[in-house]
Amino acid sequence: MESQYKRLTDSQWEVVSQSLPIERKRKHSLRVIVDAIFYMLRVGGQWRNLPEGLFPKWQLEYYYFDKWQADGTLESLNLTLNIRERDRQGKEASPSLLSIDSQSVKVAPFVSEETGVDGNKKVNGRKRHAVTDTLGLVWGVVVHSTNKADGVLAQRVVAPLRGYLHRMEKILADAAYEQVFMEWVSENLLGVELEISSKPPGTEGVVPVKWRWVTERAFGMFNFFRRLDKDHEKTPRSAES
Repeated sequence: MESQYKRLTDSQWEVVSQSLPIERKRKHSLRVIVDAIFYMLRVGGQWRNLPEGLFPKWQLEYYYFDKWQADGTLESLNLTLNIRERDRQGKEASPSLLSIDSQSVKVAPFVSEETGVDGNKKVNGRKRHAVTDTLGLVWGVVVHSTNKADGVLAQRVVAPLRGYLHRMEKILADAAYEQVFMEWVSENLLGVELEISSKPPGTEGVVPVKWRWVTERAFGMFNFFRRLDKDHEKTPRSAES
């Protein structure tokens, strides 16, 4: 994990550019645009406060961010990077074992769309609902208000994966997914098992559960990016992106 923002290296840009429309000539390189988006993710702040002179006008960076989240470019980029990382670590491109969980986070001031109160964790904000593989790579994410049940919303996270995760065999989850989501899996995901696993009864504090801990680690890593330390996005779609 890098402790500070750094611009893309040549080798990193070579990989990222494969998912972007770089053929057409532009006044500003898409590499600079991507650098600006990663800067926002790492450092935080408002689009309007992008440093002058370091990047083009903020309207241009936001235009591409909004365009790429709408046309699926960011999802395609994430998929490509996940596949390359799994290949680098000697794993099949498509994972067979997945883990699903949610993270309740507070929202920033003036954020009101799709928010609520998590009665259990006493958090007024949103939930990040994510599916990861055993490496902790995020394959699917849905952001919604904290007062909505995990088991009910889980199908929204997993349903899009049916199109390209052909090796999916098992999904790990906690007891919150045991009823509604388990029924959905049995009816809609032929050959896929939902395994409910929680920390042993009577234990206190944080107890890592086999393979599910990588999802918790992913949530923890989000907090190193100041745009994600709480939910600053006005819309759930931007938060997901």
